[in-house]
Amino acid sequence: MQTELTPRQQQLLDYLETRISTKGKAPSLREAADAMGVSHTAVAQSLRALEEKEYVKRDGRYSRTIYLLNRASRPAGVQRWREVPVIGRVTAGLPMYAQQEWDGSLVVDAERYPGKNLFALKIQGDSMRDAGILNNDLAICEPRQYAENGEIVVALIHGEEATVKRFYLRKDHIELRPANPDFKPVRYGFSDILVQGKLIGIQRVLGAVPKMR
Repeated sequence: MQTELTPRQQQLLDYLETRISTKGKAPSLREAADAMGVSHTAVAQSLRALEEKEYVKRDGRYSRTIYLLNRASRPAGVQRWREVPVIGRVTAGLPMYAQQEWDGSLVVDAERYPGKNLFALKIQGDSMRDAGILNNDLAICEPRQYAENGEIVVALIHGEEATVKRFYLRKDHIELRPANPDFKPVRYGFSDILVQGKLIGIQRVLGAVPKMR
């Protein structure tokens, strides 16, 4: 539980909050000492006190990475957000972070979406309606080149057309299954499908330009 701070501890906390919100990262102890007009040792002592009182958290004892904590002792919102690129077109053979056709970015909570190299796709149509994926939604995905049966994936068909469907590996084919009775499952040969990612979340936005189906 967070307890009351001394004036010097509050001064350091206020400085850290301002620095992190404006610069995106915490200062070094020397920078903090110069800004506050105190010694390096005084800053180090105050920082340890802030850790003990659960106002901040460091990755390690000597790490410069400092997380501001909220009342639930979780990283504060200012440090939880991350940008995820919205991919305008999925290209076979390229990792998602190397894609050139980006269509803006999406800000998400890094605690909810902690994976690396995440990407998002704009959905067109309602073939996945019963899975809660609607027209114009943004599908948040993690890069994957494999899938388990029943997972919702981004699949590239014949190296050209991308789609978001449930994946099923059968004995002699791959089945991509929609989540809407108005659409039928489609069978493909093993060489016709490239899994590009697994869906891990959906963000609903208004006025999105449809890109996927």
